[in-house]
Amino acid sequence: MAENNSKQLPKFESLDELVDYFDNHDLGDHFEEMPEVDFEINIQAKTHLFTLEDELVDALSKVARKQHIASAKLINSWLKEKLAEEAVS
Repeated sequence: MAENNSKQLPKFESLDELVDYFDNHDLGDHFEEMPEVDFEINIQAKTHLFTLEDELVDALSKVARKQHIASAKLINSWLKEKLAEEAVS
């Protein structure tokens, strides 16, 4: 059976002290001291991948940079506009 090498977790005066401590120590050394937690994860977001022609990616990236937004946000915005137009016609 594995030996329990749990050490007492020191008290820290600052966040910097805590960070310095765990830069040189392993949280596993203090496993027995950690509180038990129970939580549920309900992931709602989905990501869908599509292939684009290189020329489209270059042009989209240039426009997105000019507008200071992510390319994905620009693409979603344009697709929503196009779908709204299609729904009207």
